[in-house]
Amino acid sequence: MTYKVALRRSEEGYSVSCPGLPGCWSEGSTEQEALENIQDAIREYLAAAGELAADAEVREVTVLV
Repeated sequence: MTYKVALRRSEEGYSVSCPGLPGCWSEGSTEQEALENIQDAIREYLAAAGELAADAEVREVTVLV
């Protein structure tokens, strides 16, 4: 899967978030570290979301933009 991320330079290094997944963010000392960390954060976010929806009927929809 591909997700857009917002990368911002900070005093401590880099902050990165995934606007498509509210509350999913990470950071790193370098740009590369921040991007690797957000990949882990996205995987963990999706795993948690999957667990929360485990007893629900899940469907996919297509949205044209």
